[in-house]
Amino acid sequence: MAKEDHSNPVCIIKTSMGDVYVELFAKEAPDTVKNFIELAEGKKEYTDPVQNAKVKNNFYDNLIFHRVIKNFMIQGGCPKGNGTSGPGYTFKDEINAISLELDKIKVMQPTGGTHPYLLVRSQQDFSRVVVMPLSRKMGIKSQQEFQNRQQEIQQKLSQLTLKECYENLGYLYDDNLKSHLPERGVIAMANSGPNTNGSQFFINLIDTPWLMGKHTIFGSVIKGIEVVDKISKVAVDNRSKPKKDVKIISIRLYKQ
Repeated sequence: MAKEDHSNPVCIIKTSMGDVYVELFAKEAPDTVKNFIELAEGKKEYTDPVQNAKVKNNFYDNLIFHRVIKNFMIQGGCPKGNGTSGPGYTFKDEINAISLELDKIKVMQPTGGTHPYLLVRSQQDFSRVVVMPLSRKMGIKSQQEFQNRQQEIQQKLSQLTLKECYENLGYLYDDNLKSHLPERGVIAMANSGPNTNGSQFFINLIDTPWLMGKHTIFGSVIKGIEVVDKISKVAVDNRSKPKKDVKIISIRLYKQ
């Protein structure tokens, strides 16, 4: 977990299994922290997906941790409780890929395979995640052009970094920010791709280096990590949803 900065705000996530204190990285992820706190404390209007109406109340109160994966993470912040909803809007990522040194990691490994952070498990994955986005970046518009420029594509592939690969997929990075590593205990925004943040968040149970550059990390647990561990061990169904609800009672700034 990151070293605590006493100038940062702290929030308490009260759950049905105990309290978790989280230091929020207000300087490193200002928009994300602002959104999180304003939703939590009822200061920001959002669209309630159940009522289909604009409301302003304490967003996270009584929501559940809808996705719990042992030895990985716990996730909450979905109004419908199934991972499909949010506040009715999305906002940008706050990530510095250079701070994470993704500009120094090559996609292609000396052995010929791709870097493990890409989670490429098949030729189809390789095409979808690496080759086709690179081809689009190169302005290749037809199969014939793709064939004719094979040598150029291979040369580009040999030099491609993870930062460039992710940028080809649509991720945008901000060199003015400082990003934290996705270590055990951090809290990060869940998303469905680049710049799709809303209200859902997760707390890491382990270090997850393969998530670098893909999720905005906006805080870290400073007290109550044992509560996070306890939540991670509850019985879940085949969708990783706890069989018995684990509730977020409230999220509020801690008044020191």
